[in-house]
Amino acid sequence: MKASRERVGDSKRFGSVWDAIADTPEQAANLRARAELIRQIASIVNGHGWTQAEAAARCSVTQPRMNDLLRGRVSRFSIDALVNIATAIGGTVRIEVQAA
Repeated sequence: MKASRERVGDSKRFGSVWDAIADTPEQAANLRARAELIRQIASIVNGHGWTQAEAAARCSVTQPRMNDLLRGRVSRFSIDALVNIATAIGGTVRIEVQAA
């Protein structure tokens, strides 16, 4: 996967925010995957109307950790941790790889 970067004048254009902040296409893909997992976990938590403390207890994490997740702090979570949290709240994680 190649990052989409286009030079325009003195500035660069990027295919996504992840491409802009990551050093490599691999890092951008990792950030994109973690952000999507966080978005979907937050959607489940909010859909159930759980407080941060309730969601944290279901996931065996602390309330401050759940706060980080619900605030979208991508850099604080690995894909492994997010898969574990998603599963703990009843989610099913499916990974899809598409040809470039």
